[in-house]
Amino acid sequence: MTASDSNPAGNWPEQIFAVLKRAEIRQVGYVPDAGHSRLIKLCQADPDMHTVSLTTEEEGIALAAGAWLGGQRAALLMQSSGVGNCVNMLSLAKSCRFPLLTLVTMRGEWAEFNPWQLPMSQATPQSFEMMGGLVYRADTPEEVAETVEAAADIAFNGDSVAAVLLGQRLIGRKQWVKK
Repeated sequence: MTASDSNPAGNWPEQIFAVLKRAEIRQVGYVPDAGHSRLIKLCQADPDMHTVSLTTEEEGIALAAGAWLGGQRAALLMQSSGVGNCVNMLSLAKSCRFPLLTLVTMRGEWAEFNPWQLPMSQATPQSFEMMGGLVYRADTPEEVAETVEAAADIAFNGDSVAAVLLGQRLIGRKQWVKK
């Protein structure tokens, strides 16, 4: 079986990419994810951005810390199922007061076919909030740019953790199909 996803929401990855450029993001850590695939490709193609394929999501928090210590800004791309892997490492961002901008594609919501995605999806906002992070949400293409920009502003101007949850309606329905 292979995963396929649709992107009925148009150009929201391009909108996010434009915000990342305006925010002067130079490093982008990601765990490969179909929901972020277009955004990842845009970042990889930009000579001013260094992309890092991560083994696990919590490595992205260390990447963001290192980027900040080195005078650069970073963003972390992940899926909601990976947020649980980060809870302990989120304490690093809070304790050391460095900015962490993370964009989270949500699973376990609208039109989900995989029941394993439900528990972490339901716990994602609270996981960030319990660790002192701010949570923003975008469910329509019209909300994406403004929401990501607001999260980037508070993350980098306030040395805060800011997570943007990109709703499953926005990223499109995922379906498993037999080959």
